[in-house]
Parts: sequence; C-alpha cells; structure tokens
Amino acid sequence: MNTGIVARRLELTDAMREYVEKAFEQFGKYNLNIIAVKAIIEDDNKHGKPSVQIEFTIHMAHRDTVVIKHADKDFYAACDLAADRAKKVLRRYKDKISDKIGKETPHKQLEADIPFVYSDTESNEVIETKPDNKMSIQEATLFLRESNQSFLVFIDKDSGAMRVLYWRKDGRFGLY
Repeated sequence: MNTGIVARRLELTDAMREYVEKAFEQFGKYNLNIIAVKAIIEDDNKHGKPSVQIEFTIHMAHRDTVVIKHADKDFYAACDLAADRAKKVLRRYKDKISDKIGKETPHKQLEADIPFVYSDTESNEVIETKPDNKMSIQEATLFLRESNQSFLVFIDKDSGAMRVLYWRKDGRFGLY
C-alpha cells in the first residue's frame, strides 16, 4: 500500500505524520486490496475560526475510490473522526463482499471443485475436462474482482451452461 501525506498552509510535525500513518495501518485489516492512501491536511481558517481539515483518499483495486473529509478545531480529533468514517466505509465494502459470497471464500471453493488433470506423457494430447464449480454470475464477478486472474470458466447455476467471464480492456466484464 502506497501512502502519501500532504500539508497545506500548515506545518506538519513528526508527531502528526506518525499519527496519520497509524490511521493508515488500520485500513489494511479489511483485506480489500488497497493500492494507495493519501491524506491532505489543510489549515481551514474560515471566518476567523481556526480549523483543520483532513481528507483521506483511498484507492482500491477494481473498486471505487473512497474520499473522506472532516474538519475540526483539533488536528487529532479531525484525524480520528475521519479515520473512523473511513473504517466504516471499508467495513461496509468488506461486509458486502462477504455477504454475497458466503462464509467460504470463492478461491478456496474453486480449488476444491475444479478437477486438475496431470499427464505424464510427453505427447501433445489434449485432455478434456469440464468444470464442476457451479456459481451465479454475480458470485463469479465477485471472485474475479478479488483474484488476479484475467478470466474464469464456471457453470452457471441458473442455466446450467458453461460460461466464461473475463476482463475487458476498458475495465468492465465480458461474459461468454
């Protein structure tokens, strides 16, 4: 996870930097494949009232970017409240994924379901196998988002047909 901290119109002390980095570490516990986290700390002195605004930008693979902003008189309070809101959003993402795919992760499920064929012969024989993993298109989409694979062959629960789900160049899914 790449991290970055930017201070605007404010001097960033080492204690402040360490405090923000500790908040970053808490985001990793959700296992959401976070690519980068950036914090922008700004002295937001409006109408003569001293205030600090903190903005967390969280970039995740194959998901939307999460942006959390919070302002408070105290930097530490603003950081805590923004981090709590970010953790709440990340927890919702995690719960949404785990609710859709059930308690067993699809990767472990597929490892058990797909037959692996090994041949000792040096010939160029083609051995035909059919996948045994039955899942819905939504489950296959969630699995493909979480994995680093470019395609997935599965049996559609609804129709019973063998389907191929793949990543397109434009970042969307294709289904055959």
